[in-house]
Amino acid sequence: MAALPRRIIKEAQRLLQEPVPGISAVPDEQNARYFHVIVTGPADSPFEGGLFKLELFLPEDYPMSAPKVRFITKIYHPNIDRLGRICLDILKDKWSPALQIRTVLLSIQALLSAPNPDDPLANDVAELWKVNEAEAIRNAREWTQRYAMDTSMGILLFIRFL
Repeated sequence: MAALPRRIIKEAQRLLQEPVPGISAVPDEQNARYFHVIVTGPADSPFEGGLFKLELFLPEDYPMSAPKVRFITKIYHPNIDRLGRICLDILKDKWSPALQIRTVLLSIQALLSAPNPDDPLANDVAELWKVNEAEAIRNAREWTQRYAMDTSMGILLFIRFL
């Protein structure tokens, strides 16, 4: 495997030395292009109290192309499908090499605070969000409790790297 570009090393160091509040991103010991990410559900959102595991991978041509990011923890969200793929413009057509891993993770955290059912990836979730937002939020809270709160290992990982 080729040597890791200086930019990736610097970004990884900054994530560890100056962590983003509510986000832990740790490079994998075997592959420094792969990050183990934990995002805490934002306060005053249906995801509050949850610890969501994600994986982030930097392709060979990063930063010319966007990181690949997906949720491992199941989540009920109109912009995240059942496979954990995320509908977020900066991961697709609005990507710019000026953006960093940190920016991507902050944007994902913001997406948890402000779901956008008008640009869905999970159409059934988005439809419910539009016609009965209260029920969709109840579902999101229930999924958060079921899938994102039984994470004793995740809590240990999160605390260890903060």
